[in-house]
Amino acid sequence: MLETTVKMVVLSPLLHFAGFYLPPFHIKAEPEVEIFFEDEDETIIRGRMDVLVLKQQFWVMVIESKSAQISIETGLAQLLAYLLANPYPSQPSFGMISNGRNFQFIKMTYQNSSQYALSDSFDLRNRANELYNVLKIMKRIAQIVR
Repeated sequence: MLETTVKMVVLSPLLHFAGFYLPPFHIKAEPEVEIFFEDEDETIIRGRMDVLVLKQQFWVMVIESKSAQISIETGLAQLLAYLLANPYPSQPSFGMISNGRNFQFIKMTYQNSSQYALSDSFDLRNRANELYNVLKIMKRIAQIVR
């Protein structure tokens, strides 16, 4: 599956069942983000998030999708960079990476410095259907933010 197929076939139904298509949430597809680092090179990182779930202007969840043949590990640095661009760092940010088969959640906090924690990786090829666990986590994030 290509990245766009993963978004359409796998992520879209999960977003629906988690309630992210209903108020008070709204979805932005591929919003552009820019991060400026004040180092000797004055580095600027630009990119497009695959999916951004918002509640008003508050970032609820950033989702990065990869094609099925690519490991979700390849999207971790990209997702972390997007989470660093959060314009409202007073609250924790949540993210998820998926290639349609594997899922992993990230929570980032912004105290004195940015820190993140990773969830277990959920694999649909495991005997138990871990897609239910992925949906439970997404629903829990929606409850916390409401």
